[in-house]
Amino acid sequence: MSTELVIDSAQNGSRIALLRDKNLVELHSEGGENQFKVGDIYLGTVKKIVNGLNAAFIDVGYEKDAFLHYQDLGPQINSLNKYIKLIRNNNYQSFNLKGFEKEGDIEKLGKISNVLAKNNQVLVQVVKEPISTKGPRLSCELSIAGRYLVLVPFADSVSVSKKIRSAEERKRLVRLITSIKPANFGVIIRTVAEGQSVTELDKDLRNLMTSWEDGMKKLNKAKGRDKVIGEMSMASSIIRDLLNESFDAITVEDELIYDQIRSYIRSIAPEKEKIVKLYNGKAKLFENFGIEKQIKSLFGQTISLPQGGYVIIEHTEALHVIDVNSGNKSNQESDQENTALKTNLVAVKEIARQLRLRDMGGIIVIDFIDMKKADNKKVVYDAMRDAMKDDRSKHTVLPLTKFGLMQITRQRVRPEVNIVTKETCPSCGGTGKIQASILVADQLEKDLDHIATIQNVSKIHIGLHPYLYAYFTHGIISKRVRWFFKYFKWVRLIKDSSLPVTEYKFLDDTGEEIELQVKSETE
Repeated sequence: MSTELVIDSAQNGSRIALLRDKNLVELHSEGGENQFKVGDIYLGTVKKIVNGLNAAFIDVGYEKDAFLHYQDLGPQINSLNKYIKLIRNNNYQSFNLKGFEKEGDIEKLGKISNVLAKNNQVLVQVVKEPISTKGPRLSCELSIAGRYLVLVPFADSVSVSKKIRSAEERKRLVRLITSIKPANFGVIIRTVAEGQSVTELDKDLRNLMTSWEDGMKKLNKAKGRDKVIGEMSMASSIIRDLLNESFDAITVEDELIYDQIRSYIRSIAPEKEKIVKLYNGKAKLFENFGIEKQIKSLFGQTISLPQGGYVIIEHTEALHVIDVNSGNKSNQESDQENTALKTNLVAVKEIARQLRLRDMGGIIVIDFIDMKKADNKKVVYDAMRDAMKDDRSKHTVLPLTKFGLMQITRQRVRPEVNIVTKETCPSCGGTGKIQASILVADQLEKDLDHIATIQNVSKIHIGLHPYLYAYFTHGIISKRVRWFFKYFKWVRLIKDSSLPVTEYKFLDDTGEEIELQVKSETE
């Protein structure tokens, strides 16, 4: 499986597309004004204590005060506050916590008013970006993520990712990290650290310590609202989390970003530096890779499935609802249970992809096509868990209920990616909406395949807009010629300027319109 990263730059920011085998699986936008990213550490000021919520509202520079709950203070909040005072009063110059005497842990069920007071300055980390009308969500349990390790100041424990299953490897990593980590720091060992040498892990730990020390030097002179430690760019964080042997290309349009990414990869994986490429083509970068067309087809309300069928995605205030339908696939199978299982399994892969692509979070309810057999329901449940194993967001998948519903919870830490794919109708002058015009040619070919094979119409004429006519007849071996070799039927195309560019008609040799015969769906 090949993995590519494509970064399209513009004046107002950049778009980052992650491709797996040429298929779009993640899409991120990063604007120049983009602040308050997950992982950023700020010097905040307590504006208000709300005892009823057992929480505080912190001013970190956003238009709305950020939210900090007692449970997010972390057990070592008193040590953190003590350290901040020492640094800012110039009473402590050891930025690596060497010799620092920690305070005791706070109570698990205590009151925030016993820990913080109005106008206190506190070091906080963004754990959830501003979404809708809400400000950022914060934590005082600081952590700095590297490629193999996560550094946790004021902790002492060494923990290992649960995805590392080998008991021997877990013991090796714990023993190794325990021997090299600084005092007063905890470390979380990430999944990608499995099998790595002590040299690589030590290098990563040193880089994390440098980030912490540089941030603490800034803290000495920082003012309220100042960013003390910034999370790396979205592109770099994706590379940090996913860079492996299957990552075979990173294509960048902007020279500055190109130099930054090459420099970053040179520092973490020098052997991979050659995969970074600067794009100089005439066509737009996303057009050249076919990403724009994928965006148009994947962000609509209805998404077609490869072997027939489709899913409908609805967004509400409280949750997301996904409905799976069989479509024309019901014509191809005699057994209803088998049809339902096959369509559901195809839908599982597309739904897992959509969750990542749109970064959907909260509660997701999926209405699969009804299946009677318990074994088939378990097959779909196992398939969904397997399809989501590469999802970097925390998630929980529950088995199907007796009504054929599956519930998924998925952590949301940044606003959902939502792209409007409908365009102003060129025929009605903007009074209505149509599906993305870029997809009309694909839909025409699907309908033609149905009429030529399922309905077996011998003579087919198609009335269509001149633009579509030019598209299907262009070149010596045009698409119309390919249809002839596929169906052994010559399809006559008729220019019809009265038709909108997104409409077409199938006609027989008498000029009568051919109706698309679709049987009722199995749901």
